[in-house]
Amino acid sequence: MPKVLIVEDDSTIRTGVVRALTERGHTVVSAATAMEGLKQAVSEKPDVLLLDLGLPDADGREMLRMLRAVSQVPVIVVTARRAEREIVQALDAGADDYVVKPYGADQIDARIRAVLRRFGTGAPVPDRDAAVSVGGLRIDPRTRQSTLDGVPLDLTPREFDLLYFLAVRQGEVVSKRDLLAEVWQLPYRGADKTVDVHLSWLRRKLGETAQEPRYLHTVRRVGVRLAAP
Repeated sequence: MPKVLIVEDDSTIRTGVVRALTERGHTVVSAATAMEGLKQAVSEKPDVLLLDLGLPDADGREMLRMLRAVSQVPVIVVTARRAEREIVQALDAGADDYVVKPYGADQIDARIRAVLRRFGTGAPVPDRDAAVSVGGLRIDPRTRQSTLDGVPLDLTPREFDLLYFLAVRQGEVVSKRDLLAEVWQLPYRGADKTVDVHLSWLRRKLGETAQEPRYLHTVRRVGVRLAAP
């Protein structure tokens, strides 16, 4: 099972996250300070680290810079700071993802799985060269062709990449942040409508709408899930 290190000084939050992630099958260790977190990162060798920025002995970004000198463990910054400047600084310091408090246990679990998948340390995903079928959809990355109930879909290159990325994760809720990072290779900015626009175009070509979905299901405030009707 993946090992998660939580560096969080609020004991109530820390205890709740440890319990929630343990219930979801993770091995969890925790620390309340930056220095303790650095020691745990080296000694415990976690698969992913959840890092609060407001630590009592050092700012989380400073810990992140120190951490990057000794470890490349994937880091998800978890904080109440919402300003874009704070997000950019955390990412520039070496964070791999950013979650704003308050957050749900399912959301943070999904973020962990996404980061582990991105770094190749999570659960295995299908061969990236293999065709994927979801209900009547068939997507073949080798030929860059896709069909719906045997009828070819006229997709742009970006629409194809988006559909295939969701298809290999069929049934899983994928966040807009992960879609921008993996399909567009762009950092997430809360007001960015790129994903929404492409999902709208893709729905139209699949013969559905957000109000009456067949394959693409929006999970409010979390992301989108592709599943067979």
